[in-house]
Amino acid sequence: MDMRDIAKLAGVSSATVSRVISGSSLVRPETVARVRKVIEEVKFFPNNSATTLKYGRSGTYGLIIPDITNPFFPEFIKCFEAIVVENDKEMLMATTDFHSGRMQQSIRRMLIRKVDGVALLASEIETEPFEDLIQNRVPLVTMDRGHTANGLSDVAINNKSGMDQALRHLKEFRHKKIGYIGGSAGLTISDHRVEAFIRALKRIDIVPRPQFIKVGNYRITGGVAAMTELLSFEDRPTAVLAANDLTAIGAMRAAMKMGFSIPDDVSIIGFDDIEMSDIVHPPLTTLRLPRFELAKAFFDALEHLKNNPHAQGEQHNVKTTLVVRESTGPAPKRRSK
Repeated sequence: MDMRDIAKLAGVSSATVSRVISGSSLVRPETVARVRKVIEEVKFFPNNSATTLKYGRSGTYGLIIPDITNPFFPEFIKCFEAIVVENDKEMLMATTDFHSGRMQQSIRRMLIRKVDGVALLASEIETEPFEDLIQNRVPLVTMDRGHTANGLSDVAINNKSGMDQALRHLKEFRHKKIGYIGGSAGLTISDHRVEAFIRALKRIDIVPRPQFIKVGNYRITGGVAAMTELLSFEDRPTAVLAANDLTAIGAMRAAMKMGFSIPDDVSIIGFDDIEMSDIVHPPLTTLRLPRFELAKAFFDALEHLKNNPHAQGEQHNVKTTLVVRESTGPAPKRRSK
């Protein structure tokens, strides 16, 4: 299907369809709406690149992230872009801001630009965008979903090694009441991290306390709210792990505002090891997720599928490791409040 077919279905000229696609202001709003409705219904993705038309390949990889305000993702983008450029390719980036509607828009942008593959770090995934990519023979690489298929690879975060190190570290400091602040509810990566925490807790013979496990939102605000609740308990945790560093920084803020000392009254561990984690006071103990290694795994998975988008995808794994700083210490011998 091409623009002439769209024009016929919409009852306009091919030139009008072209103007609508390019965003021209010369077309009446009602005509724009009619043309766009037809484009959506038939899932038409115009090709704007003559090079792509000739060779069937754009030399561009798409990258979709959930939150540009989280320092982890700009740090990842820097690594991914460096690898892409080093291999004479380009990168097209989009953000979802944790909204499924934005996911649909982002994937549509990728299809219009005829990217050679999409690296998807966002977790809010629905079936329809997947189908659009598969139908258009565009390889997809997801993060931490643990599932591969034809044209679909995955990069899993190996939380086990890091979680084991973190909890052994806390056990050596005699902590027995350990809490957890997770990410947004319902996301696969959130489920994987809290499950890894619970399993690691059991491996050091500590029974998980459901009241010590809270939901956050991967942002400072979520860490503040969850930590405020945890430290309001009469029998409160003496140590808390967080789903990412921003959550941990929010937890630190809440603890200090409530008059608790870190790590004398409560120890805190983050996840990611963003550059900011070594700047906050006290410097944050955290689980390091190596950005370059993660970016390289995504790039390698995309390269594996670029020549054969229907080939069986690969499962890649990236390990986490504990970085000990000053936000963890011995469990308090008695309650300070």
